[in-house]
Amino acid sequence: MEPISTTNLSWSYQGIDGAVSADELRQARVILQRELQKSLSASLSLVEWYETVNELHDRIARKAVELCIQGMVEEGLGQPPVPYAFIVFGSSGREEATLWSDQDNGMIISDAPHAGKEEYFTELGIRIANLLEQLGYAKCEGKVMCSEPLWRKTLESWKEQLFEWSSDLNWEPIRNLIIASDMRFVAGEVSLADAWLASFYEQFRRVPELSDAVLRNTVKHKATLNILGRVVTERFGEHAGGFDVKYGVYIPLVNSARFLALQHGIQESSTFKRMERLTLLEAVPFPLMDACQRAFAAALKLRRSTPVVIQGELQQSSGFLDEKQMKQKQIHYDLRETLGLVKRVHRALQRQLRFEERRRL
Repeated sequence: MEPISTTNLSWSYQGIDGAVSADELRQARVILQRELQKSLSASLSLVEWYETVNELHDRIARKAVELCIQGMVEEGLGQPPVPYAFIVFGSSGREEATLWSDQDNGMIISDAPHAGKEEYFTELGIRIANLLEQLGYAKCEGKVMCSEPLWRKTLESWKEQLFEWSSDLNWEPIRNLIIASDMRFVAGEVSLADAWLASFYEQFRRVPELSDAVLRNTVKHKATLNILGRVVTERFGEHAGGFDVKYGVYIPLVNSARFLALQHGIQESSTFKRMERLTLLEAVPFPLMDACQRAFAAALKLRRSTPVVIQGELQQSSGFLDEKQMKQKQIHYDLRETLGLVKRVHRALQRQLRFEERRRL
């Protein structure tokens, strides 16, 4: 993906690509983040804005990996002994990360034999996660990071793991498989990521019931419209009166598009691209797919609109629209309309699940 062509953005990307230390890399991120949040949020389209934000994150991640390897070389630990791929999951995998998204990453290591490769990549994974935290990317609460053995494996071990998750249709293994489905290559040897993807999609051909298991996970989310069609806001705590955009609107749509893409063998990680492919294939009735796309664009816009605070020069957001925003007529109207579309999609998937479960009896 090429950066949006503006002088300031190009200069900032040069700051990332040319950084020789963690401090320089962090400062380059601060500069571009400020531009994206203020001046460029108005001049770029919603899609361009998210593309630029995720290009920023990719470049920072690649430079962070490079700096960590450079540090290991300087300490006498050498270059990576075998090829590897640094990969991302979650919103980064879908190229939908916000400016304040946390870490969701992993690593694929070549099966080529080398006596010290496990120790080397264990150390490298820990260093990458720590450096990204230093750069303002909070560590994933679910520990989906290359510092964790579950998400840092040789290619053969990854294939075994994907087989194991696919063979157990209980909630947790399917949850991990769903996380894995958003994998995207960022740095290293791309052929490892390609082989990983081939193995991932092979599991859906091997286990026909897998799609139903993913669908069962997909249709579970909290109600965000009551029976009167009113928006359900938080009742208690620091976000009382506010609305959780991420889990109330965004994630249900991401989950729905992901399931439909997996069901139809679409090998895209971006939600927009998944929806575009579903439309081209006519895999889903057009009115439903059109509702999905309109709702998702609105969800991304709302997600970008949540209040931001500055911590250590970097932006952070809870992901909630606050009580003051919820009293604005336009925001409330847009949210209610979007939730109506989400509910429509959700009901269609619930009907599909009931049909599939009856069919398998």
